[in-house]
Amino acid sequence: MIIRRDGYLNRLTESKHTRTIKVVSGIRRCGKSFLLFELFADHLRDSGVERSHILTYELDLLENARLRDKNVLYQDILSRITGDGMYYVLIDEVQLVDDFFEVLNSLLHRKNVDAYVTGSNSRFLSEDIVTEFKGRSTEIRLRPLSFREYVDAKGLDPRDCIEEYMDYGGMPELFQYNSAKQKTDYLVNLLDKVYITDIVERHKIRNVREFGDLADVMVSSIGSASSVTKITDTMRTHNRAKITDKTVKKYIGYLCDAYLFEEARRYDIKGRKHIDSEKKYYIADSGLKNAREHFRQNDSTHIMENIIYNELRCRGYDVDVGSIYRTRASDGKRERIGCEVDFVANRGNERVYIQSAYRMDGDVEKRERRPYLSLKDSFRKIIVTMDGGKRRYDVDGIERIGLIEFLMDSESI
Repeated sequence: MIIRRDGYLNRLTESKHTRTIKVVSGIRRCGKSFLLFELFADHLRDSGVERSHILTYELDLLENARLRDKNVLYQDILSRITGDGMYYVLIDEVQLVDDFFEVLNSLLHRKNVDAYVTGSNSRFLSEDIVTEFKGRSTEIRLRPLSFREYVDAKGLDPRDCIEEYMDYGGMPELFQYNSAKQKTDYLVNLLDKVYITDIVERHKIRNVREFGDLADVMVSSIGSASSVTKITDTMRTHNRAKITDKTVKKYIGYLCDAYLFEEARRYDIKGRKHIDSEKKYYIADSGLKNAREHFRQNDSTHIMENIIYNELRCRGYDVDVGSIYRTRASDGKRERIGCEVDFVANRGNERVYIQSAYRMDGDVEKRERRPYLSLKDSFRKIIVTMDGGKRRYDVDGIERIGLIEFLMDSESI
């Protein structure tokens, strides 16, 4: 089954022939290789590029192990550039090559080479690509299927897809399985045998059980305010671990480097500054959260919040957790009161505030609207609800929109 990723493909095609290294990054098994070697390669061939001018390297395959040597790889590329015209070099999992940036730098100096690479580790991107190729690299962050992509691939009514999407997420390979057990087994093995094992082996983690416990804590605290100290205390209390803040911080870095988690920083909206205190963490795919918890928890509220976060990131927004502070007098003393906006989403000079509310009864509605009533700026203020229908506005100009409409309409905000 071919799942079109037209948004990402368009970004790749728009970057053709620019004097930059095109980097397709993202969590493993989210479709980077398929995007590059199938969809983009088909585009090149359909555009009239000869097959001999499309040079592909899948470095994670055993038969290509020798090409993980930078000199061997570069010489092989040169040996295949035998004529005139543009050559397209597509390299999968480029971080497997030591000092790979030397190869890419040499390719940049060749006028008839257009280079595209994938990587599953953000550290290689942030420390190597950006450092070595500042201004000469273009990152395209690929993510698991958005709900709209999922619905298009299913060919069904969105209302018939939302429950399954919240349960199993949007990893593309799920489409080869039919039963709930097959999907569950796939996600459990993907998380344990691919993501966790890959991180353990890459960073030579000796206390594997401790690292697994940390992953469990991260998964269970999705959407909740966390800090290194709080996570350390939780592990010490519940797992009787003698883990340190330093180790916890290192482990969290590993999980984020592998694109398995992202952190949302806390932002003081009125003070217009980030706060170096608690953060929130979101997982790359809701199905992975459920799989790690063996589908035992009914956590629809945080799963919905996680899906909204991923959708905003997919649309190119930078996302913070908003905090609003005010003071009030109590018993002759002044106390500082805080409330939260789930997401402060920024894209260029555009900003939108978003609250995620699975259900909206009286008390929930008051809580979700309270921070908006304290904001006096003109940016849009939206509440996304599971049971909401079409967009509507209240007397304070606060918008309410259903989750399905929000996810299906890329211009919904």
